[in-house]
Order: sequence, then structure tokens, then C-alpha cells
Amino acid sequence: MRENAKPIADVLVQEVAKGRNDSNTEAVRSADLLSYTAEEGVRFFSESKLLTSDAFPGQDRTKICLTAKVPLGVVLCIPPFNYPVNLAVSKIGPALMAGNSVVLKPPTQGSVAGLLMVQCFHAAGVPPGVINVVTGRGSEIGDYLTTHLGVNCISFTGGDTGIDICKKAGMVPIQMELGGKDAAIVCEDADLDLAATHIVKGGFSYSGQRCTAVKIVLAMESVADALVAKVAAGVAKLSVGMPEDNAAITPVISASSADFIEGLVKDAQAKGATLVNGPYRREGNLIWPLLIDNITPDMRLAWEEPFGPVVPVMRVPSVDAAVAHVNGNRLALQGCVFTKDIDQAIAISDAMETGTVQINSAPARGPDHFPFQGFRDSGIGSQGVQNSLALMTKVKTTVLNLPKASYQMG
Repeated sequence: MRENAKPIADVLVQEVAKGRNDSNTEAVRSADLLSYTAEEGVRFFSESKLLTSDAFPGQDRTKICLTAKVPLGVVLCIPPFNYPVNLAVSKIGPALMAGNSVVLKPPTQGSVAGLLMVQCFHAAGVPPGVINVVTGRGSEIGDYLTTHLGVNCISFTGGDTGIDICKKAGMVPIQMELGGKDAAIVCEDADLDLAATHIVKGGFSYSGQRCTAVKIVLAMESVADALVAKVAAGVAKLSVGMPEDNAAITPVISASSADFIEGLVKDAQAKGATLVNGPYRREGNLIWPLLIDNITPDMRLAWEEPFGPVVPVMRVPSVDAAVAHVNGNRLALQGCVFTKDIDQAIAISDAMETGTVQINSAPARGPDHFPFQGFRDSGIGSQGVQNSLALMTKVKTTVLNLPKASYQMG
């Protein structure tokens, strides 16, 4: 994959409009993840247990239990369009290391990059039939794949489609990473320059098309004016254009996505929100980055994720009000808190019902060996190499029943 990083990156640029630098980073990061998974897998399977019955009160000494981790069989891996290589590898690597075979269903936009990635596995010597690829629209083949009796585990990253998969999949182990409405809580004592930098980066990287993008800013009223001004200054520096030119803001993935984003913006504007660096501007699928202030709970942008270059700001009177808003959303993937008070940071993190809370940094997926999970409608199970290895294996035990005489002789 490292040798083929450039052709993979070239395809990512063309298929999903990801900037060239970010596309190259995705290819290289995926190779690094595979190397780490191989090392972690050795440690994972080196752990074995031998249990004897005499350790439990009231039992005789005639039983010895041997435990082993065994593969499930076939793991169905379904990555999303925004990281069609990296989020495929994050599933395929642990599945193979656990001894499973893989069926990869790449996203409709991102299929060619996925095929190039699988070719790298074949070139590296993975035997025929161990990694299999099925391309096509999820609406046409999704149910067939996810309900197939030959599938023993499903690892899916995407949106609400995952909820439908969970209802139909039956008794197979499931790993779901779904949408997020990742909030940035900015406290009164926050370093506003730091917060603004991370809000711009977290909200607008890859045009906001990330499950861990900052999708709402909950700013204390006392610092909101200053924070909005600093974020607006950062947004003004973002380049807008084509991925081939490595622009910061590139076209979103589809016309339907752009239409959805536009609907959220118009709803907020009609209800009194302020387009800080407006007016709203769109050419085809290319939407200029937009910071929207004075968001209120009756606006769709307060609750729905735009998955585009739009960051809403809601002014709140207290930390408690900010946490209540976060916990009132059905989406609960990640969040972040900006404060100089570590005790306050931990207290807010404990109160936020989200899978991960970043302190003084934007939400992010990774490093790839960190646990990664969502609460409520944002997911089931936890990712990260160790957690994925655990999901994609079963514990099997063999109990030796020995005659009592063998113990007496011992």
C-alpha cells in the first residue's frame, strides 16, 4: 500500500473529491494501521488461559479448562464514502488477523479506491478467496449481503442505514459506527484562540464530511462574541475549489447531499439565525464554508448533522445547559470541551453521554488503536484494533475431566 499510495490517492481525489494531501495521508495511514494490527494480533492471540477447578470453592480438583480464541468465519466489512480505504482497512486488518475471511462491500462512491486497496492485499500474498469484493448500490444488494446466512459478523460505518441493518441482521456480532452531532463546548475560561483553531479544523476538514466533524458549537454567552469573531477569521482563510488543487473546501459527495445541507441552512436562516460569513453560496455540489450564529433549539441545525461545510453556533447560559443539549440528541458519537480547568473538563466529560470526549482538541477518530465508539443511535460496540479483534473472535473452551487418582499420585 505504501508503494501504491499515489495511485490510490489519485483515485480518492477523483472519486470522493478529497484533497490530494489528505488522500495521500489516508493511503499511508492505512498501511500503518495494517502494520500495527499485525503486531497487536500477535499479542492478542498470545494470551491463553488454563483454569483449574480447585480455584473455585467447593469444587474437586478433577477439571482443567483450556481456553482459545477462534475466528467467527466470514466478516462483512462495509466502509463509508468519506474514508473508503482507511475505514475498510480498519475492519479488514483485524478480521484477517483473527483468522476470518472477508467480504468487502465498498461504498458506491469509493469503489475503485477500494478495489485498488484489495489489489494490494493480493499483491502482498493474501490467498485467493480470503478477501472478496462485492460492488454495487447498497439499496440493491445491501439486504442480500447483511442477511446472508454465510455472514458471521458485520462491521459497518455509515449513517442511519446501520440501524436498519441491526434490525435485520439477526444473531451475528455487529460493530456499528454511525452518525454524530459532535458538539464543541467552549467554557468561559477557555483559550479562545485554541478553541477557534480546532473548531475550524474540526468543522471544515474534508468539507465537514466526517462523522467526527464539529457539528455544533455550544459557547458560553460571555465568550460567544469573541469566539465567533475568531472562528470567522479562520473560516475566511479557507480555500475553496477542486480537490486536484488541494483546496480546503471541495464539492460535497452528491447533489442530494448538497440539497440537504442547503435545506438546513435555509431553515435556520428563516428562523432568525445569523450567517456570519454569508451570504450562502453554492455552485453545484460546491458549498462555500459557512459559520452560522444564534442557532436555537427549534432549528434543524441544532439537532441534525449537515455533513458539509456548515458549523452552527448556539449560545448557552451555562455548562449544564450545554451538556443537557448534548445529551438530548439521539446522536452521541463524540464531543469536545475547551477549558483550562482540568477538574471541570473531567466533570463535563463524565456528564456528556457520548462515546468519546476530547479535551482541548477537536473530535477525531484515532489514533487507530484507541477505543472508538458511539452511544445511542451513533453505534453499537467499540472499534480500535484490540476491540475489533475481540469482536471478530469467539472464546472456545475445552474441559479435561481427569480421574481423581491422577491428583492423588501428583
